[in-house]
Amino acid sequence: MKIAKKKIARGFTLVELLVVIAIIGILVGLLLPAVQAAREAARRMQCSNNLAQLGLAANNFEFTYGTLPSGVVNETGPIRYEPIGNHTSWTVRLLPYLEQTLTYEAYDQKLGAYASENEPVRLVRIGTLQCPSSPDNYQHYSNDLEGISFPTTTYAGIHHSEESPIDVTNMGVLFLNSNLRMTEIKDGLTHTILISEKRGSGDQLGWVSGTRDTLRNTSSINFTGLGLSEKEKREKEKSPIAVGSLEVGGLGSYHTGGVNVVYVDGSVRFLSQSVDQEILKNLGNREDRTLMSDVDYY
Repeated sequence: MKIAKKKIARGFTLVELLVVIAIIGILVGLLLPAVQAAREAARRMQCSNNLAQLGLAANNFEFTYGTLPSGVVNETGPIRYEPIGNHTSWTVRLLPYLEQTLTYEAYDQKLGAYASENEPVRLVRIGTLQCPSSPDNYQHYSNDLEGISFPTTTYAGIHHSEESPIDVTNMGVLFLNSNLRMTEIKDGLTHTILISEKRGSGDQLGWVSGTRDTLRNTSSINFTGLGLSEKEKREKEKSPIAVGSLEVGGLGSYHTGGVNVVYVDGSVRFLSQSVDQEILKNLGNREDRTLMSDVDYY
């Protein structure tokens, strides 16, 4: 008579289970940065595509009207950071060339950016005007100026090469009541920045307003805040600009190492934040007559 052998069920020991869990944890730790880097690369590429669309829209506008759009339209200058005046931004003028004809037609340019009749347009969120890497796209800060939060843009036209109020005397390409022809950009279209990324959680007037919300200068890239702690830098960046201020600010982005910019010729390039300060100013001045080579800032 044969005695049936009892089958012994095998399983993982506690030690084996812990080893497997540790290995999985290590693999996840190795893969996660790669996944995040791939996502950021995709977001940066989308940002470049947005700027390419804006550059193409500006060139189509120039082809139609013979000049680039005004950086901001207003009867007087300089432009102060307050909801007073016309302040219609270049972003509004480019709407028909961004497949936003309906939005453009709903905006009354004679009434200006802050008229109640134009509020529905100001509340429209336009994806082409927002970098996907920016957390500002998904946050709303209290708007002390008008009591409501308006969608902002992470792209700004270049009004000047240094920190200076937005006015008719600026040397950029998009400034107060500007109507520049391509031939008036003496330094060449490939050496003059048209639009760049910007940072500024404290912006309150929205993408329609031709203030620092849609115009910046090439005085700096990514505010360094010398002498400030990281916490102080973040708080300063989020702090709303004082009502009536003439401060405009420089360029910035949430990409590592620099910003995406589009030149007047429509080319999009990544500009390092370590670029020489003088070269950066030259790129924001349409006719400083300075000789430059591409290798100087790439």
